[in-house]
Amino acid sequence: MELIQMLKALGDDTRTRIINILNHGPLCVCEIEEILNITQSNASRHLNKLMNAKLVTYYKDAKFVYYKIDEQTIENHPFIKVIMDKELSKIENLQNDYNNLKEFKNEGMTCNTIVECIKNQKNIG
Repeated sequence: MELIQMLKALGDDTRTRIINILNHGPLCVCEIEEILNITQSNASRHLNKLMNAKLVTYYKDAKFVYYKIDEQTIENHPFIKVIMDKELSKIENLQNDYNNLKEFKNEGMTCNTIVECIKNQKNIG
């Protein structure tokens, strides 16, 4: 059943997009929102499904929660790593997400900078 749950989780476009960017390192939910241009509730819902499928795990750092690929699952099911490394990069919208991730990182964006931007926007409006 665990394998079926993993495959079902990977069958969703948004969850595949999240896995694709997490394959390049841990991200907090606000970074995932920004990179994929999705809402916080949408990101959280999909992250919960990925965690239930044991594809993603998390850790806390100060006030932020970071999500990352569950290395134990990858070790137990190496075909998932093959899919992440070899197949996802062939999909155009996932290539765009990866480019957004690179741009995000090149601009020095982090959870802290996103939070500051949001605070500034609220103070302006």
